[in-house]
Amino acid sequence: MDSESNQLHIFLFPLLAPGHMLPMLDIARLFAARGVKTTIITTPVNAPRFTKSIQKIPDLATTQLINLKAINFPSEKAGLPEGLENLDLVSNQETHSRFFDALSLLQEPLEEAIKELHPQAIVADLFFPWTTDLALKYAIPRLIFHGTSFISMCCMASIAINQPHKKVSSDTEEFVLPGLPDPIKFTKTQIPDGFPEGPPNVVTNLLSYAREVEKRSYGMLVNSFYELEPAYADYYRNVLGKKAWHIGPVSLCNRNLEEKAQRGDVSGVSQHECIKWLDLKIPNSVIYVCFGTVTKFSQSQLQEIAIGLENSGQDFIWVVRKEKNEEEGEEKWLPDGYEKRIEGKGLIIRGFAPQVLILDHEAVGGFVTHCGWNSALEGISAGLPMVTWPIFADQFFNEKLITDILKIGVGVGARKWVRLVGDYIKSEKIEKAVKEIMVGEKAEEIRSRAKKIGEMARKAVEDVGSSYNDLSTLIQELKSFQS
Repeated sequence: MDSESNQLHIFLFPLLAPGHMLPMLDIARLFAARGVKTTIITTPVNAPRFTKSIQKIPDLATTQLINLKAINFPSEKAGLPEGLENLDLVSNQETHSRFFDALSLLQEPLEEAIKELHPQAIVADLFFPWTTDLALKYAIPRLIFHGTSFISMCCMASIAINQPHKKVSSDTEEFVLPGLPDPIKFTKTQIPDGFPEGPPNVVTNLLSYAREVEKRSYGMLVNSFYELEPAYADYYRNVLGKKAWHIGPVSLCNRNLEEKAQRGDVSGVSQHECIKWLDLKIPNSVIYVCFGTVTKFSQSQLQEIAIGLENSGQDFIWVVRKEKNEEEGEEKWLPDGYEKRIEGKGLIIRGFAPQVLILDHEAVGGFVTHCGWNSALEGISAGLPMVTWPIFADQFFNEKLITDILKIGVGVGARKWVRLVGDYIKSEKIEKAVKEIMVGEKAEEIRSRAKKIGEMARKAVEDVGSSYNDLSTLIQELKSFQS
């Protein structure tokens, strides 16, 4: 540990959403493990989520360098219910818009925290673009944390610069994104809102603001590793001319069972129950199914997933965030007699799951994912073949990396980018994709490639690995910035 780096104090300011908070906590651990003092900025409702995870970190020296600062989130002023301080509590599009609209109200309390604690740099989520000018006001560098891949950022840049979606005659006609290292194809229906013609909304306006301030920011902190997407890391930095440091996969800082199990929210199943169930299975026999923390599937879509998994014949763990029917107190999304039929073959977890713990178990042989970057990278780090089912955000871009470039996954055929709910997929397509990555010669070829990439991920974060070195470079730059 470099004792001089104790002089460096960094604010970490994640979006109030599990998919953004978890990697930012891991980033805090990476900085702290190198002797950098870190303060995570969050709100009172979210603070306990961090506290619980920080207490489980086995290295006391690291723990002592991670601090929390809770700033008030004025929910009522934003027209939100009291205590609604996390995106996973949002239940509809209207509340979703109000939530993002309310983020700017955190500017004043953040400025008070800067004046009180005097950080020497701030790593702020993409969705807080106003932090760039706030950091400039106090003469400290602001790093952007996007929480996505290099390929995703390169795809977005290609679309913004070249507008290829405006040159096709229909929503379903494929086009190639110009200038990229690979001929990646999309349709209009697969790219994020804000690019196809249509009225702007709160989120697209916020992203536009984020793109505008990017050139005034110090650079981008990327949860990826060079060996995973070298052509896109080079394209982003050398062709697009953007400063960026790859420091991932950040989830690999969670090494023992307790850390993996305690990462994130309260699980819908105990780690012991989960491990006990998996220990009864043979290696590579279980498919893990999870669509992140904000996807909102309909009851009929959940039924299609249930049928597809059952008909695949594979053992499975399926994480479902569907709430019980409030009026009847019953779950209508499962076919009649389903849980009795799958007893021993399927484990349904309602709520949050210890995902990293599950993915790393030897019994797990595949992952059905929405291609959110955290999940995709955790699957990659575990060396697993994947079934890809992108819903919205950057997920269609991440799918292309998995299926077309790395060739470690098979798509279910999602064709439409739809915020929160995604494209509707029938059970037959789910069944076919699951079988394709779990059974047969092609599945073994995919598994072999996935395992090699998983080994690269683990090497990247070890001493003198590519991500370890990039973090060292960044720390030295931030220290010299102050001198």
